[in-house]
This record gives sequence, C-alpha cells and structure tokens, in this order.
Amino acid sequence: MAPDDAAPAEADEATGAVDAPAPVEALHGAPVTRSRGQVVLHPDRGTYLEVVTALRADGYWMCVDLCGVDYLGYQGDRGLPAGVAPERFEVVTNHLNHTDRTRIRVRVQVPQDDPVLPTLFHVHPGVQNAERETFDLFGIRFDGHPDMTRILLPDDWEGHPLRKDYTVGRIPV
Repeated sequence: MAPDDAAPAEADEATGAVDAPAPVEALHGAPVTRSRGQVVLHPDRGTYLEVVTALRADGYWMCVDLCGVDYLGYQGDRGLPAGVAPERFEVVTNHLNHTDRTRIRVRVQVPQDDPVLPTLFHVHPGVQNAERETFDLFGIRFDGHPDMTRILLPDDWEGHPLRKDYTVGRIPV
C-alpha cells in the first residue's frame, strides 16, 4: 500500500508480536494499492494491455492521461506493493469512469535495458500522441503503435531529454 494509506501494524501487548501484513489485494490480476483515495493498479508489462482492456469493459471508457517517469537516482519510497520490483522507468495511465465519476491509475514498471510496452492505441485511440510524447522524451517504445515517431523534437535529435542522465546542452547565442 502507499505510505499514506498503509494501516499501522498492531503489536500484541502480551507477546510483543506484530501482526503480519494483510495479503495484497488484486483487480484483474494486478496488485492494488491506494493513493489519496484513488485505486492504483500495478500490472507487469505482460498483463498491462489485458488489465487496461478489462478496465474498459468495466466501464472505464476513457484513458485521460499517459506519461512516463524516470526514477534514476530516486531513493525514496515509491509506494509499490510487495512483489512489484521497482525499475528505472514507469508508465502511468489514468482512467475515468463517466458513469460513477471514479478514476483508476495504472502504474507499470519498465526496465532500462528494454524500455518497451504494448500500445494502448487499439483500446484507447486518444493515447496516440501521449505515447509518442513519452517515446520522444523518455525513449519508451510502444509496440504496435501506428506511428511511433518523434512528436516534439526534430527527427535527427539524439537522445531523450526527460531522462535524468541526459546531458544538458547549450546553444551558443
């Protein structure tokens, strides 16, 4: 669970033993945490597309946001549930259910040595440009995307500027 939602473990006053943490909750096979009152799913790369497709069938008709995150050098708690290994990159999507006005966030860990995820374009066509932007700025590719090309930077640009190890360049004036 996320640090702000985690229930404190209670110690037995007589023995001093601490209760074991509750088993990890799951939705569509993905571990669940909560952050600021919102459900957060943590699928792996192999089940990412299945989980998002199942959310769409559940009534989460709109993916309202998709972005990348680079955790290079970050030492703090990332709020990942037990069993989810932290990776350098993460792709975060937010899904909206118009019927009951609820949101679900999906956080997928993406390894540095193979920064690839399946595209959500066929489930949510509105993510096309957000996936291209994430590719352009973080270098995370989306397999099956109809136009996986740069969207903000020139085609001959080298590197991905929102990666934490990207060197800051200067242009002489």
